[in-house]
Amino acid sequence: MSFAKWIGGAIGWSFGGPIGAIIGLALGSFVDNLSDNGTPLIGERQTSRNRNRDPYRQRPKQTRRDQKPQTQSGDFEVSLLILASIIIKADGKQDQRELDFVRQQFKNMYGTDRANHAFELFKRVSKQNISMRQVCMQIKQMMDHASRLQLLHFLFGIAKADGHVAEVEVKQIYTMSGYLGISRKDFESIKAMFYDMTNNAYKILEVDKSVSDEEVKRAYRKMAKKYHPDRVGHLGKEHQEGAEEKFRQVQEAYEHIQKERGFK
Repeated sequence: MSFAKWIGGAIGWSFGGPIGAIIGLALGSFVDNLSDNGTPLIGERQTSRNRNRDPYRQRPKQTRRDQKPQTQSGDFEVSLLILASIIIKADGKQDQRELDFVRQQFKNMYGTDRANHAFELFKRVSKQNISMRQVCMQIKQMMDHASRLQLLHFLFGIAKADGHVAEVEVKQIYTMSGYLGISRKDFESIKAMFYDMTNNAYKILEVDKSVSDEEVKRAYRKMAKKYHPDRVGHLGKEHQEGAEEKFRQVQEAYEHIQKERGFK
């Protein structure tokens, strides 16, 4: 699969707005390199029929104001690449372990060939000065809530890839979560999955340690529903498998509290 064909299928709703500008710059540098190497440009290889097709055209807008278009795998992929490039630079350096984590995550999700294309785009995106607020606001407008929670989970995984989540990275992810329309409780729940802290299990279930057993049970049912892998099934099997990690941690948090309190 060529780079151009891959990115054409990956952009989806990201054409236009700040994300479209970022991808456009990345593609521009890629095409410049092709031209410098004597490789025919994309437009020169297209037939007139293909030239009339715009792979970057936005999908039709939602018919209701409160209805978001269903997020596709490529939309999630491009969003993750851009936000990951911000997190990796948050502490003032690009740690090789974090870069390796990003590459490995894409390899696990998409296979070697697609992961190579994704990482090539990631390297070009990471060289740009990106407005976090503008990018996050576009993602919030276009992406469903379950997919945004999955994005946040991946970002914490990237931040911890070097063995430690720096405070500046936590602040950066917290700011992102606000722009993405993710509540503080959801942020703290996902954050707790990456920290060994007192009362972690309660934070994952978004309850205080003082609540009753029945409230713990209700919280577990609510969180299990919120983080169920089927909620991101529309992103494809590769992302559904990634969501199983969140779901497993919710189950383990509940089992820990069950054992601690001795209820069934």
